Amino acid sequence: YAVGYATIYGDMCGGYAPIKDLYKTEVYALSRWRNAFGGSAPHGGMVIPPGVIDRPPSAELRENQKDQDSLPPYDVLDAILYRHVDLEQARDEIVSAGFDAATVDRVLRLVRISEWKRHQAAPGPKVSRRAFGRERRYPITNGYG
Repeated sequence: YAVGYATIYGDMCGGYAPIKDLYKTEVYALSRWRNAFGGSAPHGGMVIPPGVIDRPPSAELRENQKDQDSLPPYDVLDAILYRHVDLEQARDEIVSAGFDAATVDRVLRLVRISEWKRHQAAPGPKVSRRAFGRERRYPITNGYG
């Protein structure tokens, strides 16, 4: 939800979003952890088929589209988002931590322009230090920067 890579009335549709407040790298780690305790599940005891975890992420809006074509690698993206959202660091603080300025600018822009989508998202649990929603609300019709 952070950078808008979700489709209104598509993958955002539903009454409850259990992984809403997780970064993508946390979703992958949680999936691998869950598979380690799969028990009698199919796919060799794995609850989540390895092909689902290992497949390159894609919005699947066009052929051969990959998230990494327009986003930084998820470990970089999540680190920038963590600093910006959870730690409330400003752009210059994030860049000073060693992140590429153009990448930071692009990520922060995506966060800003995706606010309207987050207002329409299903509720979910809060597991982070500072979640989108009540703890971090910005207007959707403003030209803030």
